[in-house]
Amino acid sequence: MSDDVEKRWNDPPEIRRATRYAVVVLATALVVMALAGLWAYLGRSDCTDAPTAVCGTADRYVLAIAPAAVLMVGGLGAFVHTYTVWRHGGTWPAWQGAGWALMTFMLIYAAMGSGLLAE
Repeated sequence: MSDDVEKRWNDPPEIRRATRYAVVVLATALVVMALAGLWAYLGRSDCTDAPTAVCGTADRYVLAIAPAAVLMVGGLGAFVHTYTVWRHGGTWPAWQGAGWALMTFMLIYAAMGSGLLAE
């Protein structure tokens, strides 16, 4: 059993690592989104009369799901790291915050991306 009352919030290196991890996962999701959008736009020759840039079914699924999956895996990775840091007695709240932030971004992107699948 550990003493969970004192969370030791004043560990700047651990907070920087958690923040850097969240920023890298967010940047990766943005790159995946940009590449999926570019792929959908370049494959648009099949449907030149479509009103939107994303007209293929596979394009829609990739653009709606891939960045959300990157954010979800990143959030779960942060939660796993939260547990390992907690087991070693480190500053785990920074990692838990990174995990919740990534999961929140994943839900926001999934809600926005669901509009692509509704068409």
